Amino acid sequence: MTSTTTSTVTTTIDPDDLPARAAELLAGGARLALVAGHDDRPAGAGLRAVYLFTEARTGGRTELHVPLDPAHPNVPSLAALSFPAGRFEREMRDLFGIVPDGHPLPRRLVRHFHWPQGWYPMLADAGPAPTFGDVDGPYPFRTVEGPGVYEIPVGPVHAGMIGPGHFRFSVVGETILKLKARLWFVHRGVEKLVQGRRPTDALPVAERVSGDTTAGHTLAFCQAVEDALGITVDEDTCRLRAIVVELERLYNHIADIGALCNDVGHSVLNSHAGRIRERLLRLNEDVTGHRLLRGAIGIGGATVTRLPDPAELAALAADVEDVVDLALGHSVVRDRFTGTAVLTREQAADLGTLGYVARASGLDVDARHDHPALATVFSRPAHQHTGGDVLARFCLRAEEIAESAGMITVLVDHLGAVPPIAASAVPATATPRSGVGIVEGWRGTIVHRVELAADGTLTRLKIVDPSFFNWPALPVALADTIVPDFPLVNKSFNLSYAGNDL
Repeated sequence: MTSTTTSTVTTTIDPDDLPARAAELLAGGARLALVAGHDDRPAGAGLRAVYLFTEARTGGRTELHVPLDPAHPNVPSLAALSFPAGRFEREMRDLFGIVPDGHPLPRRLVRHFHWPQGWYPMLADAGPAPTFGDVDGPYPFRTVEGPGVYEIPVGPVHAGMIGPGHFRFSVVGETILKLKARLWFVHRGVEKLVQGRRPTDALPVAERVSGDTTAGHTLAFCQAVEDALGITVDEDTCRLRAIVVELERLYNHIADIGALCNDVGHSVLNSHAGRIRERLLRLNEDVTGHRLLRGAIGIGGATVTRLPDPAELAALAADVEDVVDLALGHSVVRDRFTGTAVLTREQAADLGTLGYVARASGLDVDARHDHPALATVFSRPAHQHTGGDVLARFCLRAEEIAESAGMITVLVDHLGAVPPIAASAVPATATPRSGVGIVEGWRGTIVHRVELAADGTLTRLKIVDPSFFNWPALPVALADTIVPDFPLVNKSFNLSYAGNDL
């Protein structure tokens, strides 16, 4: 069975037909953007898997829905076709008990080994969490052996205000032979938290998926709800929203530029970057009423207190350029950045990386162009640094700051003196609906998919932060680097724990 909306072709298929259909879509240039488990009980149905493929050239979207027998919820694994598919499948098995047959690495991903067997937290009848303990034993880290090889464990508790993550280095001398990153120490249950809520009541949860990506996740959620309910958003609203998302890109990119300088001992430039970041946070508050941009984007609308001043943005961009020039003009800084932790274009493509990590490796991936919300699409920039090393990831951030400042200026010119645009009332729906939102957040492409019941409440929210795609690239890039470069390389990726550990 196939149905078509204005943007999505939805097809219901049998599990046996999934590999061939997925292979056809991937061969045609589509990207597997999302895989979600669903528990449709007790509404007379069983379990279901949803696969969302997106097409950059056309902006098209294809959803494959695979109904499953709750007694035997098995699907053929797509891991041989797509590396991200294999990770989505492991996540789906851990949370829903949906088994990917033929998966090359079937062990747990999300549920740590102290989670008891047979308890899947996203099922409708999961109930409260049972008693945890050392049920399946310790995580089976692969041991690297040989003369002079030793291990360095780091985390999961870190000194900074970041989420929990365990890094285990296998090292000879100072050279990293292998790094294993172990995540998902905190399953927050964000996706289940919104079930049964109305979209307006779930919006504050979307704003807090990842604290440094308030605007990106909020907009993706609003777009998904609007897609489901057929809410039309006008061009001025889209422009206001784009301004807010680009403001988020600005303050995060300059923070990373400063942190990268600090990691190679240039703390003075980090202080200047922090000064610029504070000015941008104050600009956020002046424009939206909140330093982290909460409350600016709503379902069907956007609200600002004033538009950014282009002259102020130009001054900030020039200030950033001075910091970057000072950094790259320092021989020690440039030497530490150049050639460090290279992620090749082929590796980035095979892993499905997104955002500045992908673009710094030469991949042309950007939802602002591939899935534009504005009728007027900004031209794709020609980035000068695409070598995939720390230098490329540093310079690309600097380039994107200049681009974002320019984009905001153009958007402000289009808007003129537009007053705040309040959020729309969410209409009632007589039938179950689904929708998808795709946004280029500052880290990369964010995808939200919602399903609404006939009474308008959320039955499912699936969130995909770009960090889910990019975390596996960090160990690949770190091979053959040295241990002292780990903080530098880690910051050059700057992946989210919160966006990953939902």
